[in-house]
Amino acid sequence: MSVTSPPHKAESTHLGLMSAYKTMRLIREFEDRLHAEYASGEIPGAVHLYKGQEAIAAGVCAHLSVHDYVASTHRGHGHAIAKGSDVSAMMLEIYGKARGLCGGRGGSMHIADFTLGMLGANGVAAGGVPLACGAALTAKLRNTGQIAVAFVGDGGANQGAFAESLCLAAVWELPVVFVVEDNGYAQATGSSYHLRGIDVAERAAGFGIPASVVDGYDFFEVYAAADRAIERARTGEGPSLIECKAIRFYGHMEGWDSQRYRGAGEAEKLRADHDPLRLFIDYVRGRDLLTSDDLAKVDRQVRTVIDVAVAVAKSAPDPGPASVADDVYASVP
Repeated sequence: MSVTSPPHKAESTHLGLMSAYKTMRLIREFEDRLHAEYASGEIPGAVHLYKGQEAIAAGVCAHLSVHDYVASTHRGHGHAIAKGSDVSAMMLEIYGKARGLCGGRGGSMHIADFTLGMLGANGVAAGGVPLACGAALTAKLRNTGQIAVAFVGDGGANQGAFAESLCLAAVWELPVVFVVEDNGYAQATGSSYHLRGIDVAERAAGFGIPASVVDGYDFFEVYAAADRAIERARTGEGPSLIECKAIRFYGHMEGWDSQRYRGAGEAEKLRADHDPLRLFIDYVRGRDLLTSDDLAKVDRQVRTVIDVAVAVAKSAPDPGPASVADDVYASVP
């Protein structure tokens, strides 16, 4: 299988910049709408929002082809959207509808899109990291030119599976990039406490894996680090790790988290000073790379897409009783 070329370099083309902004705006509008819709009681199961981390998914996945792999986390909507998943199919899935990406059986926390190499969100912290190593090993053995990206939170980086995966990736020189999203809290425990103030990136040195720490609110900084790491993986030089610092704007989970562990006004200050979309807009407008009309056009398109996705999801049929045993048991020929 031949791998298609990655998208245009976002830092140098109008098309690339428009694509990057559209991805981040889609994630933002999708998450904000879910935040509002969850309160209606129509969305089943747990929902963990990605708002404030849009630049990470967009900056990393801009370098990936449709054939490359992504292993996600329980906070996985942004990864799926950045990998190219259809937002209407995602909304159907989150509403538990029959025509959702996973037939309404996965919901928010287990959303997957195998047609795009999106191996799925995962309710187990760091549960997707070994899966990315497996996908990378497959790519290496088959010599397909594919790479895998493993997203993991700061809390998941303390799981044993994370260290084991770093070891495997280093020993087997796998084409995999570990992206640690330090969003400030492992549920309600601050990363400054549970990581003892030490960057996760420092752990990579123990396995001989190059690592970097970047501002997760800055699309261009994430993009540049991902460019280097993914190129390294794609050319057979082995794994890398990127640690992205970006404290989440919402709580750990919808309908559950009072966020009393946050300092007074913390979330409001983050939204005011570290909004990745506002930082992106300021950068491209300040350098005349995109116009206000360019950005407004994307905003209008995205709002329409999200409005349609929600309307379709609300009116779509639930899975029928006859399908209750579908996808539960494997058929052996």
